[in-house]
Amino acid sequence: MQATTVKLYTLGYTELKTYLAASLFVLGNIALPQIFHLIPQGGIIWLPIYFFTLVGAYKYGWKVGLLTAVFSPVINSLLFGMPMLASLPSILLKSVLLAVFAGLAAARFRKVTVWILVSIVLAYQFVGTLGEWAIKGDFYLAIQDFRIGVPGMLMQVFGGWIFINKFIKR
Repeated sequence: MQATTVKLYTLGYTELKTYLAASLFVLGNIALPQIFHLIPQGGIIWLPIYFFTLVGAYKYGWKVGLLTAVFSPVINSLLFGMPMLASLPSILLKSVLLAVFAGLAAARFRKVTVWILVSIVLAYQFVGTLGEWAIKGDFYLAIQDFRIGVPGMLMQVFGGWIFINKFIKR
C-alpha cells in the first residue's frame, strides 16, 4: 500500500462544509460502534469510536476531526450509555489527540501512507495512555488498548487508508 494522490482539505470553522463533513463522520462514529457492540467486547477490541475521527481529521483537517472527536463519544454516551460516563474523559482525550495528530500529519505530509497512519495511531495511543493513566491512576487499565485493542488499531490504519484512498479520494 503506497502513497496515492488524494485531495486533502483544511476546512475552517466558518465553512458550512466543515459542519456537514463533521456531522457525517459523527454519524459514522455512532453507527460503527453499534455494529461492533453486537460482538462480545467488540468496543474494547475494535475501538470503533475512533475510526471516523481519524478519517475525518486526515481528509478534512483537524477542525473537522475535533468536532467529530468531541461529539461522537458524547452523543454515543447520551444515547446508548456507551462509552460509560466513567470512561468518557479518557476516550475524549484520545479522540482529541487523534484528531489533532491526524490533522497535523495530513497538513504536513499532504499524502496518505500506511506508515503515516501507523505513526498517528501509535502517537495518540501512547500519549492518550499516559493521560488515561493520570486520569484513572491504574496503569493496567490505561494500557487496555494495547492489551486488547490491537485489532482496532489495525482497523484504523488499514481501514482508514482504504477509506481515504478508495471511498473519499476526491
